Amino acid sequence: MFTPLIPFEPISRDHIPNGSNWIAQVKWDGVRMLAYEDGNELRLINRRLHDRTVQYPELVSDRNLCSVPSYILDGEVIALDPETGKPSFYHVLRRDRMSKPDGIAQAMYRIPVTYMVFDILYCDGKWVTDQPLAERQRLLHRVLNPGSHVQEVTNTPDAASLLTVMRQHQMEGIVCKDLTSTYAINGKDQRWQKVKIMHDLYAMIGGVTYRSGIVNAIAVGVYDGPHFVYIGHVGTGKLNSATWRKLTEQVEPLIQEERPFHNVPERSSETTWIKPQIGVKVQYMELTQHRTLRHPSIQAFAEVSREDCLASQLTIEV
Repeated sequence: MFTPLIPFEPISRDHIPNGSNWIAQVKWDGVRMLAYEDGNELRLINRRLHDRTVQYPELVSDRNLCSVPSYILDGEVIALDPETGKPSFYHVLRRDRMSKPDGIAQAMYRIPVTYMVFDILYCDGKWVTDQPLAERQRLLHRVLNPGSHVQEVTNTPDAASLLTVMRQHQMEGIVCKDLTSTYAINGKDQRWQKVKIMHDLYAMIGGVTYRSGIVNAIAVGVYDGPHFVYIGHVGTGKLNSATWRKLTEQVEPLIQEERPFHNVPERSSETTWIKPQIGVKVQYMELTQHRTLRHPSIQAFAEVSREDCLASQLTIEV
């Protein structure tokens, strides 16, 4: 069996690259997964080198991902939200974290997955990582066996239009790839670039956590009718140490015993409650199934009122 490897990663960009050598693909909101078949067994291993073969029996039971006896494929395992029909990181993560055979067997029908394949690294006894992406994609198209649980990711030369469609459908974003690029194992450079679709909102701070006496994260909320609703803890963003110290001083007179949020926040036991009087602009990717912000980051503090911090800003209603 092959020694598992760390896949090639794209770098983040705010703009789309220019040039006829670039193509764009949907950035699937799934779990990065490499498939290793040596002719005797098929293994699925994620980007952190954790074996996930047991978690996805529908992908490995027939061992027929490709028409050749040995290969290494790169792609993402995705699961669709049954209500929206869109890829859901929440649902695929439920599958990925399962370990009990009975639960996995039932989940195959409740949370079906698809392996979205976008690259091939090894084919029929030969490494192809030194070939340009265009050649690898042609090879992948010849040997991949598409089916109900396996699909080939398609290209488009029009990245701008694809990004527009992704915004309209509130998807994660796109990945732009240089067709001349070789595959850099355990690499990350500008030959592959991801453009994520992020959202902004205004919220109020209703709680803080401390590290060594200095605020290191904030609990934020928005107003849904008469209720102040918790939507997440945020500890990253465009703040330096001096700003955190200043915030620590600002919240001191606002500390209160009573929880200001209508719902019960995560990490409540370690959160100090404050009166919601400090506004903040937060960037986030999406609202999770638990109605909290995914990948939130602090952009700036803002002079805003309750009317500026409404739940209607969210891409999914609270």
